[in-house]
Amino acid sequence: MLTRVKSAVANFMGGVVAGGAEGDYSGSELPLKFPYTRPEFLGLTQDEIECSADHIGRPILILKETERLPWATGYAEVINAGKSSLNEDQACCEVVVVRKRPGDSTTPIKTPTAKRRSSLPNGEGLGLKENSDSESLVFHYWALFDGHAGSGAAVAASKLLQHHIVEHLQSVLEVLRNHAVLPPTIFGEESNHHMTPGIHRATLTRAASLRGAAGAPSSPCTPPPQRFFTEKKIQHDSLVMGAMENAFKEMDAQIEREKQVYNITGGCTALCVVYLLGKLYVGNAGDSRAIIIRDGKVIPMSTEFTPESERQRLQFLGFMQPHLLGGEFTHLEFPRRVQRKEVGKRMLYRDFTMNGWAYKTIEDEDLRFPLVYGEGKKARVMATIGVTRGLGDHDLKVHDSNIYIKPFLSCCPEVTVYNLNQYEHGADDVLVMGTDGLWDVLSNKEVNESVSTFLANCDPDDLYRYTMAAQDLVMRARGVLKDRGWRITNERLGSGDDISCYIIPLMYGNRQP
Repeated sequence: MLTRVKSAVANFMGGVVAGGAEGDYSGSELPLKFPYTRPEFLGLTQDEIECSADHIGRPILILKETERLPWATGYAEVINAGKSSLNEDQACCEVVVVRKRPGDSTTPIKTPTAKRRSSLPNGEGLGLKENSDSESLVFHYWALFDGHAGSGAAVAASKLLQHHIVEHLQSVLEVLRNHAVLPPTIFGEESNHHMTPGIHRATLTRAASLRGAAGAPSSPCTPPPQRFFTEKKIQHDSLVMGAMENAFKEMDAQIEREKQVYNITGGCTALCVVYLLGKLYVGNAGDSRAIIIRDGKVIPMSTEFTPESERQRLQFLGFMQPHLLGGEFTHLEFPRRVQRKEVGKRMLYRDFTMNGWAYKTIEDEDLRFPLVYGEGKKARVMATIGVTRGLGDHDLKVHDSNIYIKPFLSCCPEVTVYNLNQYEHGADDVLVMGTDGLWDVLSNKEVNESVSTFLANCDPDDLYRYTMAAQDLVMRARGVLKDRGWRITNERLGSGDDISCYIIPLMYGNRQP
């Protein structure tokens, strides 16, 4: 096992073992589910796609027309510096109509490309207003997918995830449209959450009077406070969050299912934003990131899921189901590898129940390789992968073994809600979405300073300003090619990873009906 782990560690690259597409992700003669491409909204020809895969020049791709994306959204991307032959990042942005349809079969109705080319947030003149059809809802959708060990999963997710979101929103369409009443506990039944506390109290008092209990109209005693919890009140936000969470799970299941008939390589992280009914829903599974810049201040909208941030979940799973460790790994964490000569000595360790550290007497099983090992960007699960949430990776195994890693990887996103209607946003207030190639080299503060400074020097009426700001941000993260590689400010290493970035102006959300 030690030899296998050393071999894997020596070949770390971009979060998974290098060469995974030809190793653990064995070559396949199955047809592709979707051919490799770049985001549809870039409008690139095949020749342009091929030219964009220049690992030396690393050209930054931006929108040719700002009207291709809603809200005058800016977008830019650049390929890696040679980590993989293709740009494994993918992106999608659409305005989607969810309509109620008879029966169980529902599909998203995408607006034609010609109609989508409007920067107006509510699609004025295009028949896309949320109140234009009493049987439908419109949501705006932005998504980034960071692939690894092949681009297949990222491409598939960029084409399909929004369809799963639509299907789940369609199932609660009537409930979402009824803003005056909280969602009923039993679907199809009338909700009693619109009732006032007074009416509810009267009902209880009448029931008590029938039993002759204290609190009856003839009783001098006042009724005691309610002792038992009756029913939890669920908000409409929770239904949208649930739709996104279930959509991620179904997308992951679809990839697993269709790998039997299609060649869908690797896995991917997923970061998506849904704008619906005045609120932004940010769903993240992986190490991409979204932040809001408002009044020059940063509001984090996502959390990265890495071996370090999810250590306790991973260790708990290893403890509860030790067979998943294959007899080769220990769920305990140590500051470094345990050596055989240290058996019987007391060494620092921590378990899934601990945030701090303690000492334990080293035993033979502690010589196994740690389930979570490394620090920062070098932390890995089973010495293989550096992200703990995402889609795909169903065939990923520990290098040169038969130990599957997928049981430790979660497809469940964390969904954060931001109410746009609570604030009046200016032209420089934006949502920034980026894959880890951006955040590996630039902090939230640096991104804030870069975007805010750039936008402050632009004409606020220029819709192209957000595309140019995205281009400038990607350029800052990529850096300039010098003798010692790509370099950014203060001669720090620039990002050698694929970088994809959206800059979404929030002021358009305030203009929604």
